[in-house]
Amino acid sequence: FRQTFNNQGEDHACFIVRHAAARPGQNGVALLFQNTGGTTVGKIDHGHSTTQYRTSSDYRLKENDVKITDGITRIKKLRPIRFNFIAEPDKTVDGFFAHEAADVVPEAVSGTKDEVDSDNNPIIQGIDHSKLVPLLTASLQEAITKIEKLEQENIALRARVTNLEGN
Repeated sequence: FRQTFNNQGEDHACFIVRHAAARPGQNGVALLFQNTGGTTVGKIDHGHSTTQYRTSSDYRLKENDVKITDGITRIKKLRPIRFNFIAEPDKTVDGFFAHEAADVVPEAVSGTKDEVDSDNNPIIQGIDHSKLVPLLTASLQEAITKIEKLEQENIALRARVTNLEGN
């Protein structure tokens, strides 16, 4: 697909998906992803007002699950930055350098740092920010547990001080 006119309007979209099932209270599947065995592993579906990007997460497809217990340690290794893309110098965004994030969450990154093709053209790395969500969630849970423990210790200390002052 190629858009050859400098027009950002929807009337010049490269690809339009319109589904009869995209009505209030129901969704239509716009794009379905299957593995070589025909098992659905992801999809893009949309309803009357929303779009969902889904990847497989069914427990029946998984094994060896282990709780993330080093979330804060790993999160501290990430280096979130503000930057602009060279092609868009006036637009600042938040993100990461893919090769740095790969050290912490390798499944979030595609490609290899500084990779080039046979003509020495860059093969650009990519990042799927959604793969950071489990680590962020684990980190937040760890932080909440620490905060709750500190709150309980603070309550206990205040009670002791009150008792000492009362005596």
